[in-house]
Amino acid sequence: MSLSTRVIAGLGAVVVIAAGTVGGSIAFASDQHEISDHRVTLVVGNSSTVKDPFCFNGGKPLTDEQQEECQDRAGKALDAGTLPKSDVTMSDRIGVGVSPDVADRGWWANTNGGQQGQGGRFILASAAKDATYSGSVPAAKALNASGKTLVTVVESDPKQPDAIYGVWYFELNTQDS
Repeated sequence: MSLSTRVIAGLGAVVVIAAGTVGGSIAFASDQHEISDHRVTLVVGNSSTVKDPFCFNGGKPLTDEQQEECQDRAGKALDAGTLPKSDVTMSDRIGVGVSPDVADRGWWANTNGGQQGQGGRFILASAAKDATYSGSVPAAKALNASGKTLVTVVESDPKQPDAIYGVWYFELNTQDS
């Protein structure tokens, strides 16, 4: 059985293209930042936003001063419109997912929305440990009347609630249904 020169040339081209693709992929991957093991995903309807912590101290608890600085920076980012944003309608469902490392330590999440009886907050996840998803809730329950709702996610061991390891902020922008 003999191979024609066309078949040999075709096979050679496939090998060259494959080698170039693998080589290019390795070069591309080596230029990327290390994947964070502390990520949070905000799920709104059929879309999601994944972010690294807004405030993080390399796995050590944030000091009181760092926590204050974090809140100040978050307020400025909210005013400047630079927090991660997601559009939401009243009929959407929202939820929060965390990486396994965050779930192992523990976390909670809330919005600055909800009914007055809840003190102006809606709890998405309360002292969750080992859980990677809050579950999804109707957005209408968690949004505030201003049209802009802040979602706060905090990595914190439920046994040491004052020890905060990471903080994430997201902004929900209410759209007409």
